[in-house]
Amino acid sequence: MDEFKGRLTKDGIRIHNPEDFAGMHKAGRLAAEILDRIAPMIEPGVTTAALDAEIERMVDEAGAKSATIGYRGYQHASCISVNHVVCHGIPGTKVLKDGDILNIDVTVIVDGWFGDTSRMYVAGNLGRKAQRLIEVTHDSLLKGIEAVKPGKTFGDIGHAIQSFVEGHRMSVVRDFCGHGLGQVFHAPPNVLHYGRPGTGPVLEEGMFFTIEPMVNLGRPETKVLADDWTAVTRDKSLSAQFEHSIGVTATGYEIFTLSPAGRFHPTWS
Repeated sequence: MDEFKGRLTKDGIRIHNPEDFAGMHKAGRLAAEILDRIAPMIEPGVTTAALDAEIERMVDEAGAKSATIGYRGYQHASCISVNHVVCHGIPGTKVLKDGDILNIDVTVIVDGWFGDTSRMYVAGNLGRKAQRLIEVTHDSLLKGIEAVKPGKTFGDIGHAIQSFVEGHRMSVVRDFCGHGLGQVFHAPPNVLHYGRPGTGPVLEEGMFFTIEPMVNLGRPETKVLADDWTAVTRDKSLSAQFEHSIGVTATGYEIFTLSPAGRFHPTWS
């Protein structure tokens, strides 16, 4: 149940109280732990449905709830987006092949608070272009997070991401964005991953939101398939995404979804 006790800005953005940070840290940590624990399962020959079933089991085991099961008719505990799938990939019978890259996105509800995070994984051996895409996408998220501070704007976040990505001759998806969250799954603002400095709502202490850039090796355009969920790159180029849930503090930010095992970024031998 949404029991918001903070205040709203003129843009309808929720300003949470200091004690609310603890709930977000707890929910964010569980989501991150689940993504840590699923990592060893990701290898050629595994289906995305098997990965999702294990994620659902871990959510249940923790006594939490999946925010996505039942959300607008969705029936899975994760979104799993492989290769040229940008986001909202539906787990199913697809078998991972050597060299596939995939994003797994998990949102859990713990004591009424939503923890939302996603990260990239590799099945088997990683191709050079895919590695570069993953590196740039990961680092663009960090650039966006570094722009979070009271008095800055959401346009500053978007500009930091866009300028970094385009400086590496890749493109930022514009059809999907980050969002406010807390005791609700989605709330204002829309957190765009492109923009101009000094534009958009001003950041204030107590704002909670996701930053989740989607980056394509090719052009930024996407299309949604007939299932009304799966978004793919129009030019079939590879796509990658990383997502953290963030809280604005008096001096900067806190990341609620840090990987307890240090596995947020894929490691290569």
